[in-house]
Amino acid sequence: MSAESGRRPLRIAALCGSLRQGSLNRKALTLALRSLPPHCEPHVLDIRGIPLFDGDVLARGVPDAVGALTEQIRRCDGLVIATPEYNFSIPGVLKNAIDWVSRDAAQPFDGKPVAILSASPGPLGGARVQYDLRKVMLFVNAMVLAKPEVFIGAAAGKFDAAGECTDEPTRAFVGQQMRAFVEWIDGVRRMRAPG
Repeated sequence: MSAESGRRPLRIAALCGSLRQGSLNRKALTLALRSLPPHCEPHVLDIRGIPLFDGDVLARGVPDAVGALTEQIRRCDGLVIATPEYNFSIPGVLKNAIDWVSRDAAQPFDGKPVAILSASPGPLGGARVQYDLRKVMLFVNAMVLAKPEVFIGAAAGKFDAAGECTDEPTRAFVGQQMRAFVEWIDGVRRMRAPG
């Protein structure tokens, strides 16, 4: 337990909807995780090894990479997703990973607190992908943080070559979202507590 908070650390899992190591959304995800309160333990999840969803493969057994991802999501207290917008919607690799995990009989997304943010070189900051992703997460019964929404527009000018965010308003707003997310995790626990 954290001496400062007097409670056990919160395990925060993190998914990036882009596979590219230097992507704007990976930089945004790093910023979000660094903005978490001290009693949080961030764990970046890897979806690179997840095969394309195939019912025939599922019938033979869950692939190891899918099983590992599913268990990591099940064990976390909350999930942060940073994703780009591809063709007005969700990147295929992210949607594919969600589709695989959602097939687990003990639905790991059920009641899971989720925070979403997006970064884009364009002015809208990935607004369309967030609304599509919210619909998907609603179907799997995840508990998505409503506000504050974080859309990092013109993001290429807000991070330096080392991946550090150089824009103070962006840092402040992402920090605000992460603090709200931790409060949301606590709120979801209270809502779902028996009795």
